[in-house]
Amino acid sequence: MLQEVERTAGGVTTQVLTVFLAGSECPFTCVFCDLWRYTLDEPTPGGAIPRQIERAFEETGPLPESCRLKLYNASNFFDRRAVPAADIPAVARLVAPFSRVVVECHPRLVGGDCVGFSKAIGGTLEVAMGLETVHPKALPRLNKKMSREDYDRAVGELAARGIAHRAFVLVGAPFVPPDAMVDWSVISAAYAMDRGAETVTLIPVRAGNGELDRLAAAGEFRRPTLGEAEAALERSLQLPGKAVVQLDMWDLETLSSCSHCFGHRQERLERINLTGAMEPAIDCTECGGES
Repeated sequence: MLQEVERTAGGVTTQVLTVFLAGSECPFTCVFCDLWRYTLDEPTPGGAIPRQIERAFEETGPLPESCRLKLYNASNFFDRRAVPAADIPAVARLVAPFSRVVVECHPRLVGGDCVGFSKAIGGTLEVAMGLETVHPKALPRLNKKMSREDYDRAVGELAARGIAHRAFVLVGAPFVPPDAMVDWSVISAAYAMDRGAETVTLIPVRAGNGELDRLAAAGEFRRPTLGEAEAALERSLQLPGKAVVQLDMWDLETLSSCSHCFGHRQERLERINLTGAMEPAIDCTECGGES
């Protein structure tokens, strides 16, 4: 569970409570994903999701009315193996007080259940979807079993029903040539923004899930450096439109090999995430701000 402050598409900041739910593993075994470590091999037991949400609320105590809620289950909220249909009414009652509820889901699972849940919660629903990359050769090889057309269909269906969406875009996606990883991150961010994403989160690919190690040995993957992650954010922020662009900060230290400047660069990125305003790069005498 996390309590954070996040910039909104309206240009203001708001408090966000993120609840990480334990549930059934995602059926899409993407080569870059390591979130299966936080899931169950079997279907999520009935009642488990509402109980986890209740416990989280008990721990946090009172929250401001403007607070937003993220329910992230390392899988797909609209996969009924992960979130049983019988639990949806209880979940909807629990989350109804929040101004906006964000759930994550694979684009191919976006459908009628999204509409029903949106109506049940009474507030604004936002669906977070992994676009990952629009590189024409890399996307089909990610084992995501998704095409750009699948993403476009999901986006269109959500928009037609007044449901917001945010996109996850990878920095350093496998099968994208390393010298073009920043370019394709920016191109993919622009693709999501052109299709109405209110927020685009750039996620540096984390190594160490086994499959990525194999791909790295085969020359099909190289983890991004901190400098490349910074460049992807900086260039994406210059794209036209009102979408929020932010860099995911999870395990950011693993991208840097320079202990001299990392702390200052991390603080700079945190400020940029909150303001959307560029800041001068950190001048490091040890690494030149590249590592």
